[in-house]
Amino acid sequence: MASEYSLIVSQGRVADRTDGALAGARRVGEAVSSLLAVDPLIIGTPTPSEIDDWSVALPEAETTLRGLRTAVSEAIADGTTPLLITNTCAASLGTLPTAAAHHPEAVVLWIDAHGDFNTPDTTDSGYLGGMVLAAACGLWNSGHGAGLDPRKVVVVGGRDIDTAEEQLLADAGVTVIPPSESTPERVLESVAGRPVWIHVDWDVLEPGYIPAAYRVGGGLLPHQIAAIFAALPPDSVRGIELAEFEAGDAEVPERVSVELIVETLQHLLR
Repeated sequence: MASEYSLIVSQGRVADRTDGALAGARRVGEAVSSLLAVDPLIIGTPTPSEIDDWSVALPEAETTLRGLRTAVSEAIADGTTPLLITNTCAASLGTLPTAAAHHPEAVVLWIDAHGDFNTPDTTDSGYLGGMVLAAACGLWNSGHGAGLDPRKVVVVGGRDIDTAEEQLLADAGVTVIPPSESTPERVLESVAGRPVWIHVDWDVLEPGYIPAAYRVGGGLLPHQIAAIFAALPPDSVRGIELAEFEAGDAEVPERVSVELIVETLQHLLR
C-alpha cells in the first residue's frame, strides 16, 4: 500500500477564515502517514486566518497553490495516486486543473454541502472557497488553470447552493445529487464506469460527526460516505482530496474525528 500513494498535506493558508482547518489537516496527515507508512510532503507554512475577500486571499495563496499543483503533477508522473489532506476547498484551485490535464477522462466527485460554483460576479460572501469548481471549469480566471469539463463534475450531497450559483451549475451541465439521492447506486450511475477524482469537504456530513467551519443540516452520515467509497472500484480512483476538518472544536473530541476520517478513508484504500 505504501508505494501506491503520494501523501500531500497542505499547510499554507488558502483563504482560511478560521484557524482550525490547518491544524486539522496536519493531524489527519499524521494519522494517514502512520496508516500508510508514507512520509507526507508538506506544502506551505501556516499563517493566521483572516476574513478577507477572494481578491486578497487568492494572491496570498499563490505559493501554496503552486506547490500543490507541482506536488500533484510529480505524484502522477511517479505513477502514484495523489492523496491530499487540505485545509480548505480553495486548495483545489491548484489541484483540479492539474487533475484535469493528466486525467481528462475522469469524473470529479465533489462530495460537499456546497456547489462552490460562484464567480466574482455572483458571490455574496467574497469567499474564495465558494468559487473553486467554477474556476476549474473556466467560468472565471483564477490564474491557476482550468480545463475541467463541468459535464464530468458530480456534486454529491449538495444542499446549500445560492440561487445564481444553482443556475450556473445547471447551465454548465454539472450533476448535483442532493443528500436524499446520494446513494452508492446513484453515484455509480453518474460515474458510468469512468475513472474518478474524489474531493470530500467534511461539511457534507450532518453536523456533529466531523466539525467543519460551515455547518449545514440535512447532511449525509459517515456510513453513507463509506458506502459510496466502498462501491467505487479501487482501480478507478485517480486522486483523493480530504478538506475542511476543523480541529479544536469543543463539540467533538479531536481524536474521535481523526479516527472517523481515517476509518472512512480506508474504504477507498482497500
